[in-house]
Amino acid sequence: MKPSIKPKNPNFSSGPCSKRPGYDVNALDISTLGRSHRSTLGKMALAKVCSQTAELLGLPEGYRIGIVPGSDTGAMEIAMWGLLGQRAVDVFSWESFGQGWITDITTQLKLDNVRTFVADYGELPDLNQANFDNDVIFTWNGTTSGAKVPNGNWIDDNRAGLTICDATSAVFAMEMPWEKLDVVTFSWQKVLGSEGAHGMLILSPRAVERLESYSPPWPLPKLFRLTSKGKLIEGIFRGETINTPSMLCVADYLDALAWIESIGGTQKAIEKSEANLAAIEAFVEKTPWLHFLTKDKAIRSNTSVCFTVDLEPEKVKQMVKLIADEGAGFDIGAYKDAPAGLRIWAGATVEQTDIEAMLPWLEWAYHQVQ
Repeated sequence: MKPSIKPKNPNFSSGPCSKRPGYDVNALDISTLGRSHRSTLGKMALAKVCSQTAELLGLPEGYRIGIVPGSDTGAMEIAMWGLLGQRAVDVFSWESFGQGWITDITTQLKLDNVRTFVADYGELPDLNQANFDNDVIFTWNGTTSGAKVPNGNWIDDNRAGLTICDATSAVFAMEMPWEKLDVVTFSWQKVLGSEGAHGMLILSPRAVERLESYSPPWPLPKLFRLTSKGKLIEGIFRGETINTPSMLCVADYLDALAWIESIGGTQKAIEKSEANLAAIEAFVEKTPWLHFLTKDKAIRSNTSVCFTVDLEPEKVKQMVKLIADEGAGFDIGAYKDAPAGLRIWAGATVEQTDIEAMLPWLEWAYHQVQ
């Protein structure tokens, strides 16, 4: 039968993701709007973005965090173009974005000494193949595949190369072993449900040392430059951005950080996301036509949860449309390059009660199109 209850918030997109519970754009502190980002007020807001993020994440002493243009993609490109080339590179990929980093490294940077380790959607390559004399690049959570790295135990504490991690759908949702990660990137519009266009770049002291001791052989555009005269541009990591940021987006991100603090910090956000996944797992267990794309629970994402459905691809699309037309769930179709199916965002900005209200609509829509 057609369900009678709908989610209060039917937004389940995997990016940009749902706004936090209780979000009200009118509650944003917009005192910086119309002001220069280089004004005292603007610098204070941008510096707070860096310091509060570092505090909430518990970054180790000596780690820097800065705001960069171009969302997570921009942050990863800045890292790769500025750091790679000194050592051989190992790249691990199991979904579309990881494949994009392989393409950049092999066809744009044209590095020769590159090893690639690739797995299908829903699986992981053998991470133990990593050679930590090399620079090692990987995504923590495959946003388009629903498969994540289970932990950092496979990363060598005594590595010679750098670990460069695209963690855009993991930061604030999964435990991150910071001491094992030299470069981490993420974006505001994922786990925190804030606005797009800005990325965050986290550097360990080892990454800073590389930047200050090595100059890549290719030219770097202004947006990619993290050093000047052989020294790190420290201002970038105090909120003195490379180019002009949106101060409205900054206000929105600060609102999201304040919400994380209000619920008890990053650990509570992680627990909320894990509880959302548990609710989904309980539904899948009793639903014979719905299957996790990532079958191994140990590597199953608790943010971008991906499924296959026992239907032809066109009928899956019909399901997605039916549910959206009813206002019971928006943007739940699989990523365009992934296997046909569904994808539900289960990060902390999504309430468990909304997920539990949406899941019966999957059952209804499946039988409608079947």
